[in-house]
Amino acid sequence: MSEITDFDSLRRAMAENGEQPEGPARNARAEQLLLEAEKLKIPLAVIEALGHQLKVYNYSSEKAKMFVPFARLLRMWDERPEDFDAYETHSLHWVFKWMSAGMLDQPHVPLASVEKWLGEMEHRYRLAGHSERAVRSAEFSVAAHVGDVERAERAFAAWLAADRDTMADCHACELHGQGWWQAERGRDAEALRVWAPVLEGEYACAHEPHTVLASSLLPLLRLGRTDEARAHHLRGLRLVRPMESMRGAYADHVEFCALTGNEARGLELLAERPAYFTDEGHPRSKLEFLSVVALLMERLSGLGLGGRRVPGPAGREWTAVELADHAREQALALAARFDERNGTRHVGERARARMAQRPLAERLPLGVRAARPVSAAAAPTPPARAQAPAGESGEPDLAALLVEARRLSDTLQPHAVEAWARVAEAAAGSEGGELEARDRAEIADHEAIGLGPEGAERFERAAELYARAGDPGEALAARARAAYVRALAGEVDEALAAVADPYDRVLALYADGGTQVPQAAGVLMARARILMRRVHEAEGPVEEAVLTAAEAAVRELLALVEGRAGDDVRLAARVAEGRAMLAEVAVRSGDPHGGVELFARAAGEFVAAGLPWFAVEYEARLAGLAHQLDDMVEAERALRAALEHGGPFLEAVGRAQLHLQLAEVVGGRGEAAEAAEHALEAAHWADEAGLGPTFGAWARHQLGGYLVRQGRWAEAAEVLESALADLSAETHGDGAVVQTLWWLGDCLSELGDHRDAAERRLQAAELARHWPEQHDHATLAHLAAESLGQAGLHAEADRAYARAGALWRDLGNVHGLVRSLRARAWLALRTEDGTETARELMAAALEECADAFDAARDDEVRGRLVAELGDTHRQFGDLLARSAAEDADDDSIRTALDEALSQMAEAVAVFVALGDSALHARTGAELAAGWLESDLGRPAAAAARARAVLRSYADAGTRAGTAADAVHGGHGEHGGEAGEQGEDETVRARRAEAEQLLQVAEEQKGR
Repeated sequence: MSEITDFDSLRRAMAENGEQPEGPARNARAEQLLLEAEKLKIPLAVIEALGHQLKVYNYSSEKAKMFVPFARLLRMWDERPEDFDAYETHSLHWVFKWMSAGMLDQPHVPLASVEKWLGEMEHRYRLAGHSERAVRSAEFSVAAHVGDVERAERAFAAWLAADRDTMADCHACELHGQGWWQAERGRDAEALRVWAPVLEGEYACAHEPHTVLASSLLPLLRLGRTDEARAHHLRGLRLVRPMESMRGAYADHVEFCALTGNEARGLELLAERPAYFTDEGHPRSKLEFLSVVALLMERLSGLGLGGRRVPGPAGREWTAVELADHAREQALALAARFDERNGTRHVGERARARMAQRPLAERLPLGVRAARPVSAAAAPTPPARAQAPAGESGEPDLAALLVEARRLSDTLQPHAVEAWARVAEAAAGSEGGELEARDRAEIADHEAIGLGPEGAERFERAAELYARAGDPGEALAARARAAYVRALAGEVDEALAAVADPYDRVLALYADGGTQVPQAAGVLMARARILMRRVHEAEGPVEEAVLTAAEAAVRELLALVEGRAGDDVRLAARVAEGRAMLAEVAVRSGDPHGGVELFARAAGEFVAAGLPWFAVEYEARLAGLAHQLDDMVEAERALRAALEHGGPFLEAVGRAQLHLQLAEVVGGRGEAAEAAEHALEAAHWADEAGLGPTFGAWARHQLGGYLVRQGRWAEAAEVLESALADLSAETHGDGAVVQTLWWLGDCLSELGDHRDAAERRLQAAELARHWPEQHDHATLAHLAAESLGQAGLHAEADRAYARAGALWRDLGNVHGLVRSLRARAWLALRTEDGTETARELMAAALEECADAFDAARDDEVRGRLVAELGDTHRQFGDLLARSAAEDADDDSIRTALDEALSQMAEAVAVFVALGDSALHARTGAELAAGWLESDLGRPAAAAARARAVLRSYADAGTRAGTAADAVHGGHGEHGGEAGEQGEDETVRARRAEAEQLLQVAEEQKGR
């Protein structure tokens, strides 16, 4: 901590403190600096220290402390206004607005006092000649707070009508307040229109777009613009998270989570900010925070999770029910204090309305990790099934249940198993409800289906009952199904032995007319499925005999069923499944194209039979084959069809897989926005399936990459950080971890968070250090060095560039090596006595270019090296010019400028050799040389270079015109027009600069 010895050191200390994070530590330092200022016996020092105190209090949770330093400042102004310089005079009037708002936020300050200060502000602004715009804005805040809509509307109109001057809030803050009122009055679309310039980055300040992003969440949800709401949450939370003073905006994000099915994420946000439960410095934001805490806890209780442990005020453990009661009580007590002060019920009514809100979306996927806080949500909710019919007694109608169960099973509808379970339950509970053997057989059959690989015994029981019911064919089919489930358990040989007898007997029975096609097909299908298990389980190439046996069994099934299905859905399904089996045989036989055709037919037959959900598996298989065959159009079609056909019956894990595959296909053709939507869905369904740390992390990794491709840096950073929490080299591969860190570093760099960007890039570089191919390692080390330099960590940046340079040298990448040397030269120039080192490094870069050029034999490689050489000469010239210290003697400055000019001249010569491809590079160097000529007092030479640039673009325009003449059949007028239309910003800028240089040179000549 620097010692305060004079006014300058005090100002430096205040500037340093102003850069520290918001919070009590910064406030305490400001209080200490005021004591130090008083020791200097300089009135302006005390004034500035008081102003600094005011600012840090305002941007913290201790806003209530603002009033004492402001009162002291105002007293000093009234007694000796001459002690205030222009800046502090402006600041004093500026913070009147903070006082007005600050008093309004403190319920112990009487409303009469607030109104008095509002009048005082208006009086002093009028005396100082300021517009009434800020006064009317403050009046609007008072009226809106107490619920005086009529006065608020008048003040709002007067605020917008008054002239903007230096006392008006910044554009961003004003637009936030104006949009907030529109949303408050139910005009959501208008609010978003007002906020648009802030959301689009046209206006910004210390707290914007932070608060606008938070305030926009519910209006966007109410308008159904959920994608934007999600983006604003991810982007906005990242901005408010490190800012202690933004409890109100933070509460908006918790509220958003509570109203979009993201309760778990809401709990995570509460856990991040335990102090928000108890900080007393700003009661109004505490009221807002506690209101949404109560909302979130009520939401959890409504989901049956009232007993769940949740984060709350320190000192004890809390359940959701307990915290809901506590937060509601505290919030309403605060609201009552405000209403008592204001003489209205407005604040309490708003708090109650906020706590009573209903969800605006059942679940809005966010793309970040947060398990759903409910016990079972692994699959989408299927359409509601009809309730069991009831008889006169109110008991389920057994006959009706039987009819419904048989309808579902005969048509292969979902939930047939559950329907037969209801039949069994109803029969067990009814008097005299003895079922027929056939009914009991079907119950046992479906119980076995529900048991999967464990259902063999129940299938055998069903076979006994079918035989007792006089249906020997169905009994054999049930025995065959029992054999198949043994194959599912891995007992394929035993299964084949078990199915042999039912197979022989059913064929004989069918030949004698003792059973029908469906029963015989049931046995043949079970046998074919068992033989296909051998195909599926084979590792590597499948034996010819295995394939032949499976194919023969399938074709026997199709020979029996094809052409005989009619309206029988079950037989149509047998045909379609058989077709899919043949597809698999074709693929395993080395005929993927045949497999594609057969899978497509199978899927189409399921859809034609009214069983689209059965087509999902085969469309997905088809998509994988099409991908292997590089037929991305067919792969995309199949994946979309699978998602469509699965409908509400598709399990969460399958839905996640299909969406992620579709994201990869769509992203591969450059549609990053749609790919991001599918990756988002994949992450959501992976979480629902309980696969968040594995499959979900991979989906988030992909989602982050697609967001990066769209330049959505803040959203991508949130998603990628979330992915990193679960990604591991063991599960996902170190390539995925490195790529995620790389993308995250790019995001943080774009967001201006250079220190963290450097950390992420260094982490990625360390992982890539062990890879056999070192290009990624070198690139990441170079990028990390850039971030370190931008973060002001020059020594660390130099070491990272040196590391990257060594890697580039080992790789034989001269361009990377040269650029690392140039970067180190610029870093050296920033250090004390680093000029000579900078020169040496830049000279080394030139030598590397020259040596590589001499060694190169390929013309294209030599051309790129020439361009690198020209860039290096240009940068060397810039570096030498900047190394001329302002306090050096004239001869030293002139020598440095002469050396710089020499390098610029070399750059021009090199770029000339490259021809038209280096036109802009050449003119840029030429102009830089011209300004150096001017600085050296050589106006004629400067003018000559300016004219050379103008001639270069005139010649370029002539060449463009000639080309246009050829295209347009020799009509000369088109050439000029084409030249004008083709003139881009660079050309216009170069010409303007050349004209300016020419003018300066002519003026120098005249002196």
